[in-house]
Amino acid sequence: MNGEAVVPEPAAAAAAASPSPVVATPLEWRFSQVFGERSAGEEVQDVDIISAIEFNKSGHHLATGDRGGRVVLFERTDAKDNACRKEAEKVDNSVSRHPEFRYKTEFQSHEPEFDYLKSLEIEEKINKIKWCQTANGALFLLSTNDKTIKFWKVQEKKVKKVSEMNLSPSNASANGRPSGSNASGSSAYLPNGGISKPVGLNSLRLPVVTSQETSLAASCRRVFTHAHDYHINSISNNSDGETFISADDLRINLWNLEISNQSFNIIDVKPTNMEDLTEVITSAEFHPTHCNTLAYSSSKGSIRLVDLRQSALCDTHSQLFEQHEAPGSRSFFTEIIASISDIKFSKDGRHILSRDYMTLKLWDINMNSGPVATFQVHEYLRPKLCDLYENDSIFDKFECCQSGDGLRVATGSYSNIFRVFGCGTGSNEATTLEATRNPTRRQLQNPTRPARSLSSLTRVVRRGAESTGIEANGNSYDLSTKLLHLAWHPSENLIACAAANSLYMYYA
Repeated sequence: MNGEAVVPEPAAAAAAASPSPVVATPLEWRFSQVFGERSAGEEVQDVDIISAIEFNKSGHHLATGDRGGRVVLFERTDAKDNACRKEAEKVDNSVSRHPEFRYKTEFQSHEPEFDYLKSLEIEEKINKIKWCQTANGALFLLSTNDKTIKFWKVQEKKVKKVSEMNLSPSNASANGRPSGSNASGSSAYLPNGGISKPVGLNSLRLPVVTSQETSLAASCRRVFTHAHDYHINSISNNSDGETFISADDLRINLWNLEISNQSFNIIDVKPTNMEDLTEVITSAEFHPTHCNTLAYSSSKGSIRLVDLRQSALCDTHSQLFEQHEAPGSRSFFTEIIASISDIKFSKDGRHILSRDYMTLKLWDINMNSGPVATFQVHEYLRPKLCDLYENDSIFDKFECCQSGDGLRVATGSYSNIFRVFGCGTGSNEATTLEATRNPTRRQLQNPTRPARSLSSLTRVVRRGAESTGIEANGNSYDLSTKLLHLAWHPSENLIACAAANSLYMYYA
């Protein structure tokens, strides 16, 4: 079952009736780049751990945020000769260069704050980054911590210097006054009332301002705050280019990028009596092309599609996507592992990808009877759920992403590994990669030592030591190293993922 897609019966019947499609061959992933690679034994500072990754719409820029409140931007360097390279590859398939990014700039987006009304510290950690539309060569993006969203503009500014001053190095004493002036500073007068021409300098030149170099400057254009009582878990730009949403556990607010002192609450799941609270909002995202449609997920494993045209307060959904559990399969952990940590629309808006603790699910927005495909991410951990609950690993929130062509999906797991699944009809692609310079080394290992139970490590885990064990295929796993954040390039098979403070990139 590990890495295998489970297709519902109606979809399976339809697939059987249709002619057999061409199944895409599994991709061969290669290491591309790493930024901030750790040396052996180097201790990672908590503020340096990456907490958000996002490609912009064109894929030419990549942004990361960390727990220290910094945003770091990278830019593509091989894009200029992309067209020439593609033409060369048509002639000779042996010509292939991997995508290359370089460090562009960084800035401090958020600082630690203190809420005096609630006596709460607000940490500077960046929860999400979203790119906005570019304008006049400037880059725009939104970044948020638990409470405050900021709208940033990053632009190249020319450093201007004054040059060609009207100074004569050979006559320093005369600099500053025209040659021929008398001691009192007045010029010599001609009989008819005119002023004699200065004779010391050939010409009087005005200072010239020249731009000799450029520097990148990030400026905060707007601050959107005081609208969330709970921690912000999502922000998402609308396709109209003017508005965006921000979501916390109980509310989703709609903002205009130009107006920072006003937002509209469009979804509120807070009950009158908080004791009646049964589920919270975990993620929210706008449809990529329909500006009136958004989706949000809940801690009960459901996804709701909302049409903003129906009413001002969209508490009623237009569609509900959820998978009903099999009779007799419910346990203490069922609801915990069903909680969705991330949702993403496909590029065409036809499908929604969701990640819960154990699985990755692909939903068709036109079919709410169940997911069209389910991918088991780390099924070998299912017998260990009790221990994962004891050390709080069961509450880890993994992100997911989908390729631009919609044929593959990816998500992270423990031991700094991530998994890539083929979601095309008939595909059984399931690749396991590790965030190292040799991403496929885990598939080549063949250890001979027997598997040991994680239960023997429970007491050690509670003391904060590393929690390791052996997974189903014999490879060791480490719960203290987890790959939570990753992003897929919008148009190419290029994945960027974060392993602690290191940013790894892989291409196929």
